[in-house]
Amino acid sequence: MPNHDVAPPAPVTAPEAGFPPIDSYAFLSDTHTAALVAPDGAVEWFCVPRFDGDAVFARLLDRDVGGFFSLTVTGSPPPQRRYLPDTLVLESRYPGPDGTALVRDFLAVSPGDPEQPIHAGKVLVRQVRVERGSVRLAARLTPRPAYGARSTGWRQADGRWYATDAPLWLTGDVPFDVDGGSLHAEIELTEGRTATFLLGYRDEPAEAAQTGADPTVEDTQRMFDQTCATWREWSDRSDYTGFAAEAVRRSALVLRGLSFDETGALIAAPTTSLPEEIGGVRNWDYRYTWHRDSALLLLSLFRLGHAEEGRRYLRFLLEICSGEQELLAPLIGIDGTTDEETELEHLGGYAGSRPVRVGNGAAGQIQFDTYGHILDAALAYHQLTGELTGDQWRLLRRHVEILAARWQEPDHGIWEIRGPVRHHVNSKVMSWVCLDRGIRLAELLGDDTAPVQQWREARDELHAEVLDRGYDREVGGFVIAYDLPEPDASLLRMPLVGFLPADDPRMLSTIEFIQRELAVAPALIRRYTADDGLPGEEGAFLLCSFELVSALALAGRREEAGKLFDQLTELSGPLGLYSEEMAPDGTALGNYPQAFTHLALIEAALNLDVAGDRDALHDWAERSEAPPQ
Repeated sequence: MPNHDVAPPAPVTAPEAGFPPIDSYAFLSDTHTAALVAPDGAVEWFCVPRFDGDAVFARLLDRDVGGFFSLTVTGSPPPQRRYLPDTLVLESRYPGPDGTALVRDFLAVSPGDPEQPIHAGKVLVRQVRVERGSVRLAARLTPRPAYGARSTGWRQADGRWYATDAPLWLTGDVPFDVDGGSLHAEIELTEGRTATFLLGYRDEPAEAAQTGADPTVEDTQRMFDQTCATWREWSDRSDYTGFAAEAVRRSALVLRGLSFDETGALIAAPTTSLPEEIGGVRNWDYRYTWHRDSALLLLSLFRLGHAEEGRRYLRFLLEICSGEQELLAPLIGIDGTTDEETELEHLGGYAGSRPVRVGNGAAGQIQFDTYGHILDAALAYHQLTGELTGDQWRLLRRHVEILAARWQEPDHGIWEIRGPVRHHVNSKVMSWVCLDRGIRLAELLGDDTAPVQQWREARDELHAEVLDRGYDREVGGFVIAYDLPEPDASLLRMPLVGFLPADDPRMLSTIEFIQRELAVAPALIRRYTADDGLPGEEGAFLLCSFELVSALALAGRREEAGKLFDQLTELSGPLGLYSEEMAPDGTALGNYPQAFTHLALIEAALNLDVAGDRDALHDWAERSEAPPQ
């Protein structure tokens, strides 16, 4: 497997002039928001005051109007970069013509409390130290609020600079000049000297007056030490030392960085509109929580020793289930709300990929698989902790009853195809999961009033219907929808959720069907081939590629699964991070870094580690004898 301790310099002109490769960006997080750092050292994506806030740096999506925060060492090529072990602290080494500079970038965090285990410092720290000789350093800070639609002014007070039209402040030990909407500085630094920049953000623009509580340059070492210690303490909770332990720990850290500190919600990615096809229209906002992998997230957190985060996420799910809505939305904002999908016409898009969208219209779709994922998570939680209460069960029971009455209806399906509703086979399978987990929870909790016999009859009828109408003997596999003989990679999860044994002949033939029809390169498979109503086509879906590894491992084809896993890890970005999709030539596509990809990597590694005939995470939950401490 590749060693990501030190990433070599990455090209800065691919896939199109001026746009770095998607997976060449470094990911920083304080669990409240995130920043992406380009391979040349410029911060090109930064939303404030939260993951889903305004992108005051959006050069990721437009090289001309998007804001940025650049650091440049004159005459130096792109730096070598790495994360400090078990942290989200980026270290970049710039070899200049007359000396070498080391830059450390991080969003400051510190230990919190049980309700909010990691506390966001709400400040981006950038510190430059000259290791050898001398360097000429240039810094330019150009925020562009409203996703690049307007500039901001600056005012200075008591040694700080305050943006007049954005919730930002800047301080440092280097003198700055104002150039329109930018602050810039140039300085010669000699060996042993440092230059420090603190860029803070606030929750509201109106709070941009001094409070006296903001950190100063003198606090930099303390913030660095606290940030490293906080991430390492979190990572050290895991005692997993099995197959691909390093990749699993890195993926778990990415997931923690994508979890919102206030609610425990997991965003799919911190970006919007990174294209599924370069130059195409398949560009979506992923700064939302999808329920489709809720059980996988909860199980992974508990299995890797992060029980408190698992509890917080379960509470977030239950809060969503407590609403008055008849049907659950397939995705939700990190605060439990959703935004209307709109297009930002002033942005040219990543490598000319338009439109750029904020908000996600899929929130209004009907996706019955959502219910299965949530009930699967609830059952796993109760198996692991025994803590599900009667009131919590009543919230969940209402949704089991809704699905018991509506499972025969069509829906939009897990892939959110923006076309007519269909009887999607994956939706039927996950509806079966909802009913099955509802039955088991009612029995575990002693709910004698639940219509368990009615649910059992519906579950069994649904199972029989999927076997009859969802499997196409002519193509030799389960298909995407009734009467539509097209492959669907989401069906690789059928044995992972217990719908069929992994070695069932119909499952084995489905794996072959998917490999035959959806593979675009070794180890890379697409989601589907069916017409989805959009022009162009997307790349291989990395979540599904890792789920193929799990399906093969459960089917007893461990050697083949292990080879595919190794090939996929070789395809990660230079810092070990994954986007949503990948072109056959290895070009990263889609929003980044992608939580679902890293979740599926963890699941695949655990399944390869035990090499059993049942999903390792579900099997572990069922065998758990006592809740983790």
